[in-house]
Amino acid sequence: MPELLSVRNLKIEATSYPPGEPPKNVTIVEGVSFDLKKGKVLGLIGESGAGKSTIGLSALAYGRGGVRITGGEVLLDGEDLLTLGKGGIRKIRGARVCYVAQSAAAAFNPAHKLGDQVIEATLAHGLMSREEARKRATYLFGVLGLPNPDQFGDRFPHQVSGGQLQRAMTAMALCSHPELIVFDEPTTALDVTTQIDVLAAIKHAIEETGTAALYITHDLAVVAQISDDIMVLRHGKTVEYGTAQQIIEAPREDYTRALVNVRQEKRTEAMDQSNTLLKVEHITAGYSNGFKVLHDVSLHLPKGQTLAVVGESGSGKSTLARVITGLLPPLSGQVTFDGRALTPALKSRSRDDLRRIQLIYQMADTAMNPRQTVRDIIGRPLSFYFGLHGAAKTARVKELLEQIEMASGFVDRYPAELSGGQKQRVAIARALAAKPELILCDEPTSALDPLVAEGILSLLMRLQAETQVSYMFITHDIAIVRAIADSVAVMHKGRLVRFGPKSKVLSPPFDDYTDLLLKSVPEMQIGWLEKAIATRKMESAGN
Repeated sequence: MPELLSVRNLKIEATSYPPGEPPKNVTIVEGVSFDLKKGKVLGLIGESGAGKSTIGLSALAYGRGGVRITGGEVLLDGEDLLTLGKGGIRKIRGARVCYVAQSAAAAFNPAHKLGDQVIEATLAHGLMSREEARKRATYLFGVLGLPNPDQFGDRFPHQVSGGQLQRAMTAMALCSHPELIVFDEPTTALDVTTQIDVLAAIKHAIEETGTAALYITHDLAVVAQISDDIMVLRHGKTVEYGTAQQIIEAPREDYTRALVNVRQEKRTEAMDQSNTLLKVEHITAGYSNGFKVLHDVSLHLPKGQTLAVVGESGSGKSTLARVITGLLPPLSGQVTFDGRALTPALKSRSRDDLRRIQLIYQMADTAMNPRQTVRDIIGRPLSFYFGLHGAAKTARVKELLEQIEMASGFVDRYPAELSGGQKQRVAIARALAAKPELILCDEPTSALDPLVAEGILSLLMRLQAETQVSYMFITHDIAIVRAIADSVAVMHKGRLVRFGPKSKVLSPPFDDYTDLLLKSVPEMQIGWLEKAIATRKMESAGN
C-alpha cells in the first residue's frame, strides 16, 4: 500500500522574545521523519511541549503564530505541501486534510449554531449540497453518541458540555470524507464511558473509509487502542518510533519506559470524616432556559481531604463546582463553608470568601486573557488578595512557577507561546497564589502528559499535607481517583448515585452506572478496546 503522508527531516522554528534582549529563532522540531499509509493511524506521544501538535499541524502546512516550517518535506500523495501556494493549501485544508483541535471550546464560534459550523468547510469546498451535508452531520452525531442527533446541530456551543463539544468537532472533521485527519487530544475532555464510544467510532470510520490519521495524545493507554504505529517525542526530537505493540510491550528507550511504567501511588484514605469544611445540602440547579442540571445533590468534604467527583460528560460535575463558587446560584438548597452558609451569588460574597475557595478550570485556553503575560496572570490574585506589587510580586510569581515545574523564564510569555499543558500549569499556579482553603479542580491534569501529571498531583498532595488545603477533584480518570481521593462522589444525569469513602465506593457490589464507569477505564494493552466494546454489547444484550 502506498504512503499517503511522508514527512522527511522536518524542521520547525519559532521566534522567542527574551525580556531585554533582541528576538531570536529557536528550533522546536528537528529532524523528524515518518510515513503513514491510507487507513492507518500513527500515534504521536510525549510530554507537553514536545512538539506533538506542532508536527500535526505541519500536515496541514500550517504553523501557529511565530512558528515557521524551515526545512524538510511534507508529502501528501507524493506532493510536497510546503511548496504549494496559499491557493493550493486552501483547497486541501478542510477537504483532504482535516484537524480536530485540543480545545473545542476555543475553536467554535459562540455566535453560530453547531450544525452550521460542522458543515461549513464541506459546503465551502463544494463537496456536498447543504441537505446532504446536514444528513451527514446528523449521522455523525449519532455515531459519536451525541444526544438527540436530529436536533443537536440546532444548539449553540455554550449549550453543550465540553465533552459534547469535542465530539462535535470530530464530526466536523469527518464530515467531508477526508483522506487524513489530525486528531489533537480528541478525547481529553471526555469521560471514560464516552471515550470508549468515540475511540471505537474513530477507529471504525478509519477502517471503513480508508482515512489515515495522526493521533496526538499524552495517554499511552488510549493511543494503544487506536494506533498502528507510535512515535515518542521529546524536546522536538524523535525518541522512539515503532509499532504500537513494540512500544507498549517492549520499549527500548529509558524515556519511553518511564511513560509506559508511570503509575500513581494509591493513597490510603483518611478515616476521620468529622471535621467538615464544605457541606452541600439538597442542591438543585439549572440555567435560565428552565433545564435542571442538578437534582437534590448532597455531599460533604472534611478539612485537609480530597473528594473526587466522577461521572460522564454532562452529568453535572462542573455545574456543581459553579454552584459552590457562586458562579451559578442554585434554585434550591444551601452551600455551607467552614460552618457558615455562603451567599448563593458570587457578587455578594466577601473578598475573603472569594480567596478561600479557588477554581482551576478544565480548559485553560478559555480561562486566560491572551493579552496578559504569565506574570500578570499569576500576579493578579497576589495583588488583589495580598497587595503585592513590584519586585515582591515578581519573586512570588517565580516561586509559584518553580512549584509547578516551570522555569522563571516563562514569566514574560503570553498564553499563545505556551503548550496546552503549560497553560494548565499556569492556571494551577494562579489558584495556588491565593493560598486557598478549598480548591475546586476541574480536570486540572487532563492536558498534561503522564509524567508531568504525576508531578503535579504529587505537588498538590504535598501542599495538602503541609497546609491542610482541601480539594474537590472533578475528573474522569479513575487512576487519579484511586491515587488521591479520600472520598468519591459518582454523578449521573445530575444526580448523586454513589457517595462515601473511596474504599467503599470503588468496591462491589456496584450500581449499574458505577460498574460501567469502572469497566470503561482504558488499560495499556493492545486490543483492550475491542474486548471492552464486545463485553458491553454482551451485557446490553443480556439485559
